[in-house]
Amino acid sequence: MSDLKSFLTKNGYTFLKLKKSVSNHFVIKGKVNDVTGLFIVDTGASNSCVGLDECNLFNLTLQDSDKKAAGAGSTNINTQLSHNNLFKIKNFGIAKISFVVIDLTHINTALTGHNSESINGIIGADILKKYHAIIDYQHQALYLKK
Repeated sequence: MSDLKSFLTKNGYTFLKLKKSVSNHFVIKGKVNDVTGLFIVDTGASNSCVGLDECNLFNLTLQDSDKKAAGAGSTNINTQLSHNNLFKIKNFGIAKISFVVIDLTHINTALTGHNSESINGIIGADILKKYHAIIDYQHQALYLKK
């Protein structure tokens, strides 16, 4: 790993250690508006999301949305949006980020049913693509670059 890590960090990437959950998902702690939460790294999620129940925790300002979401066995999920948030994963900060706000109850029910930790949100392809994500599955690492 040191060769890949050295190469990527020399080329402007930030190394972020991932944790593998009991459910075999990669998770990482992140801060939304300076409040820590647990996020699944999900390459199949088109947008980064925060759970509807977490709005007060993360001090989110919500905007109505007429778009519906689907995923993880649920369809036609109501969404709201929250703009201009600060998101930080260790020393990698993203200012003025928008999150899709959805009910994550069905996901957390599935996770806790498999003795895994519940999550506060999802890091999706919007962040992963914009910040040139590289996931090192063998060494459980995420690299992001501004």
